[in-house]
Amino acid sequence: MANKPLILVTNDDGINAPGIRTLINIMNTLGEVVVVAPDSPQSGMGHAITLNSTLYAEQVFIDNGPQKEYSCSGTPADCVKIAIREILQRKPDLCVSGINHGSNSSINVIYSGTMSAAVEAGIEGIPAIGFSLLDYTWNANFEPSKPYIKTIVQKVLKQGLPNGIVLNVNVPNTSKKNIKGIKISRQAKANWVEEFDKRKNPQGKDYYWLSGKFVNLDSGEDTDEWALENNYISVVPVQFDLTAHHFIKELKNWNLNE
Repeated sequence: MANKPLILVTNDDGINAPGIRTLINIMNTLGEVVVVAPDSPQSGMGHAITLNSTLYAEQVFIDNGPQKEYSCSGTPADCVKIAIREILQRKPDLCVSGINHGSNSSINVIYSGTMSAAVEAGIEGIPAIGFSLLDYTWNANFEPSKPYIKTIVQKVLKQGLPNGIVLNVNVPNTSKKNIKGIKISRQAKANWVEEFDKRKNPQGKDYYWLSGKFVNLDSGEDTDEWALENNYISVVPVQFDLTAHHFIKELKNWNLNE
């Protein structure tokens, strides 16, 4: 395995989720695989890290594959951090996160533990990709996504990625024959219109359930949402530098030092 790339695999649905098991199987055909993933679901954790409690990571044996696997008590970002600092003997050539059960397109990238794990790897200078399938069910069919995931990973291993850039890949929930191909896209302007379902517990104390609906405000045909609605796999290059560079010049004109 010495001449094969070292691939770190993680996710946010937990180490036993069918999505990560599928991703592990694909990565085993491409390199030496080490898995460091949460021991329980961590969806919606974003880039949270563990500061006020202990972290655990222990080797586990889930199937008969050649990969080494570690179950971590922390968040997806924690998994990448502990993999790089404590588990791996060298920096991995690639980090892949997923396959997420559900969409991480448009605004969802901000809340996604799947993408935050990929971003954490990118911060460390590791080429990284987050994969998601638009099916939230546990028994989602990942089969149609397999050849496309393998192709994208092979391209990144060959071409690399610029520092500060990770890829956000979303796969439509459709049959293999209906997938039209891969579309390089931008993140759609969309958001959640949120509501809280307010209730009272038996002691009379208020509690809330978050709910809402997703609203796409972008009619462009170059977005990830358009691609997915039209049965394309969307690939969006994401950067973790959140600076609004286009606004710096105008902000300087405010003369904040006066």
